[in-house]
Amino acid sequence: MTTLTNWVLAVPAPWACTIIALLVFTEAALFVGFVLPGETAALLGGVLAAAGRLSLPVLLVVVVVAAVAGDSVGYEVGRRVGPRILAVGLLRRHAERLERARGTLRERGGVAVFVARFTAFLRAVMPALAGVSGMPYRRFLAYNAAGGVVWGAGVVLLGYFAGQSYATAARLLGRTTAVVLTAAVLALVVGALVRRHRRQRSLG
Repeated sequence: MTTLTNWVLAVPAPWACTIIALLVFTEAALFVGFVLPGETAALLGGVLAAAGRLSLPVLLVVVVVAAVAGDSVGYEVGRRVGPRILAVGLLRRHAERLERARGTLRERGGVAVFVARFTAFLRAVMPALAGVSGMPYRRFLAYNAAGGVVWGAGVVLLGYFAGQSYATAARLLGRTTAVVLTAAVLALVVGALVRRHRRQRSLG
């Protein structure tokens, strides 16, 4: 990881932007996220933009588009290949986690797609699980695009405002992700309680 990080930071700007785009794209499309999360690549891009080696507006567009497109490919893989994709050796080792993710997807639908964007494991597998489950693509795309914009812009800007220190940006990213996930979980719990209260009132 450290060697690759240093290499991305050292290569010429056009190559760096291409590498970042490919890593973000293939994270969910080809499950590269199990090896190197696209989040790391996007964070490095922000650091490079802070150093003046990459254009921040261009990088933001590249990362968001790559994230949404990669997830769309992952969705299509899940839709076409179906349960067979879950039998791949790399995924079979995570059978329990995958089943929990499928349960969350069944219960929360599009919200699960959005929240998954902020966790490395779920970011890599949720698009394929959405395709396997038969979630309508338009609904998937809406939540996927929303998550891609918030995640992509957020991670890149975090790297950018952290300056040229990748280590500092990585620490901040961990804290920010924890806050986002906590807020999302609280929103889901509150929503469930509100719906339950409304059902009880309608029955009463």
